[in-house]
Amino acid sequence: MLNGERHRSRLLAALACAAVLLLTACGGSGGGGGGDGGPVELRYSWWGNADRAALMQQAIAIFEADHPDIKIIPNFSDFAEYWQKLNTESAGGGTPDVLQMDFSYLREYGDRGLLLDLDKSENPVPVNDLLPGLQQAGVVGGERFAVALSGNTWGLIYDPAAFQTAGVTVPERWTWEEYGAAITKVAQTSGMAGAWDYTSIMGVFEIWLRQQGKVLFTEDGRIEATPADLERFWQQGVDLRAAGAFPPQDKVAQALPVTVMGADLAASTVNLDSMVTRYAGESERKLALGALPSSNPADLGIRLRPGILLSAFSGTDHPRQAAQLIDFMVNDPRVGEIFGGNRGLPASNAQRAAATPKLSATDAAVAEYEKTIAQYLTVAPTIPPAGVGTADSAFLRINEELAYGRISVQDAVAQWFSETEAALR
Repeated sequence: MLNGERHRSRLLAALACAAVLLLTACGGSGGGGGGDGGPVELRYSWWGNADRAALMQQAIAIFEADHPDIKIIPNFSDFAEYWQKLNTESAGGGTPDVLQMDFSYLREYGDRGLLLDLDKSENPVPVNDLLPGLQQAGVVGGERFAVALSGNTWGLIYDPAAFQTAGVTVPERWTWEEYGAAITKVAQTSGMAGAWDYTSIMGVFEIWLRQQGKVLFTEDGRIEATPADLERFWQQGVDLRAAGAFPPQDKVAQALPVTVMGADLAASTVNLDSMVTRYAGESERKLALGALPSSNPADLGIRLRPGILLSAFSGTDHPRQAAQLIDFMVNDPRVGEIFGGNRGLPASNAQRAAATPKLSATDAAVAEYEKTIAQYLTVAPTIPPAGVGTADSAFLRINEELAYGRISVQDAVAQWFSETEAALR
């Protein structure tokens, strides 16, 4: 699921996606070249900033040197613009040959017939060197529509000094009840809230359910969680906010676009472990990573989540060359050496090893954290159903209404179930 800082960008993308979901892509990718003996042209699109684009050009130059018969036509955008553009292109039959894919949209694009089964291409993309929890991450209904390029998971990001000031010892593992008591004490003694509101994130609700042996969504796209489950979860947030453990919602809104942790409004947060790099760039505090709270010591409820995936257009004129590019970007150690942790920790062991010397201190801390919980990261993540982006955005929006005290827990739960059931139809 998504993390809170990216919900708003994804909401824009989801609105764009909804406008074209009923349209079917037609025609080829438009990738030219090769007809006159020149190199085949592959259109390759991804999201990211100018820094990532500069690194990508280095990687592309190596690929083209290794494959003089292939010319890459690159294109990049920021996250929201990327999905708006991709939806327009796919509706008109101009989908790129190779495209960056997000886990939350994988099923939607696969169900629309836009993605190539990479296991059935002329040269299947090898996944045997990927971390075990990521080897099946792009498989939907037995078809490999994507291959994981990077991965991350959930963790507890916290300020050790704030907990120490409050006289709170951070254990190897907390129960949720113990964590709630700890962040309440921190809020009473440290001058900041104990935590960012973890009950605002649908991904954390999913983890909380999994720790109890339940799931949020079934594989066929039904909500398996009950209204009583969500009421219990959101009531935690209401109670902790009343105790002062969470920062006031108006202060959270005023800090944007800086995050709660970056604005020093809270001593901890439950979020994707890779977010510690962003927080470190926004705040001068020394932050640490620890395992998620869980009332079930045998199960943290977490999975190794694909951060970025790569897919090929089902209508590409050059499926063999598209698979070659994906293989290179996912598996070649030289790519890992170029990017380091820029796109998250690499999914393949070879690239992780090559990236290690270039990792920042925070990225290195993420890698070390994932080693400590590796035993919990061997199960492949469940593919989100089509419509999950809408459900995710609704979860955040409705929880904000709860935080402002504008709606009761019972009415909030009823509203989320109503909107999500409609989105999943």
